[in-house]
Amino acid sequence: MPTARTLAETYRRFGEVDAAGTLYERVAVALSESRDALRAVEAAPARKRNPVLVLAALHDLALAGRAPALAAAYAAGDGDAAARAAVDALLHLTDPVVDIVVRRRPRPDETGRSAVLYPAIAEAARRVGATSVGLVDVGCSAGFNLTVDRVGISYSDGRALGDPASPVRVSGRVVGGRSVPARPMPEVVARIGIDADPVDVTDADDARWLRACVPPDQAERRAALDAELALAASAPPLLVRGDAVEVLPDALARVPADALPVVTTTWALSGLSPEHRLRFLHRLDEAATGRPVAWVSAEGVGVAPAVPTFGDRRASGHSILGVAVFGHSTAHVEAVGRCWSRGRLLAWLADS
Repeated sequence: MPTARTLAETYRRFGEVDAAGTLYERVAVALSESRDALRAVEAAPARKRNPVLVLAALHDLALAGRAPALAAAYAAGDGDAAARAAVDALLHLTDPVVDIVVRRRPRPDETGRSAVLYPAIAEAARRVGATSVGLVDVGCSAGFNLTVDRVGISYSDGRALGDPASPVRVSGRVVGGRSVPARPMPEVVARIGIDADPVDVTDADDARWLRACVPPDQAERRAALDAELALAASAPPLLVRGDAVEVLPDALARVPADALPVVTTTWALSGLSPEHRLRFLHRLDEAATGRPVAWVSAEGVGVAPAVPTFGDRRASGHSILGVAVFGHSTAHVEAVGRCWSRGRLLAWLADS
């Protein structure tokens, strides 16, 4: 268990390095300088004391109206007031903060992945000749990946995909010599999310937690999240709770028989052991005994089993976009591109 000094150093470093120049810099440093605040943090389990999670919990209470002074300081962009209010809120709301951090986990930026998913899903459907698809997203990003066909996507080379009238707009920068294929995605007839701890966008507490994970002074990210939440809530996906390997067959069985199941993973496999990743691959292969099954992956180099890596190093800083089609005891797996910044930068490399 970390000592109080170690905890103080963790919060100070987070403020001065990770959150430098933001409201959270003053807040995290203030927490690091308060013995009482650090004792309150120590009321949480050791693995739940990290600054990202505790600050999100405080933000959640502010958004819920339970820490009005902190909410007002965040709204005003006043770092000094926010620092004082955060310490006060942590001292007076220790139990609610601990309850939140025990139940929740940090949610990274889960918006904007459509720019890489859309062309890869359309490519998988083309290879099978599918006229409709059922999307099954693993690590389901609150269902945001499952609205990929309803998002308006624009690329730096002038191409556009998706719904031009969508309230959710995503842009992607294209690098390299090839444009992203312009073919449309077939009709989506099923939207299914798999997660050990799924977020239900129609649940007020779940939606507020996603907002709480966005630092209060990042207005552009907050606006993008609000748009994604509204879009996902307008046609909520079916959520399947559990281990992806175990529940994948059940999720795939829920896709209509005349549609191509397309499983998507976006930076979801790195938390699994290599053995578990191979079991996931075998599940896909087993599910394709009666009909084709496709898998679209955006994962770090070498993370997605069987997906080629172009010979890139694992620590290269980018991810590989893969398209796999399983069927009739065969599997065709190809790397179709590289991407950076969680899909906001894309190099399409496949022949189309």
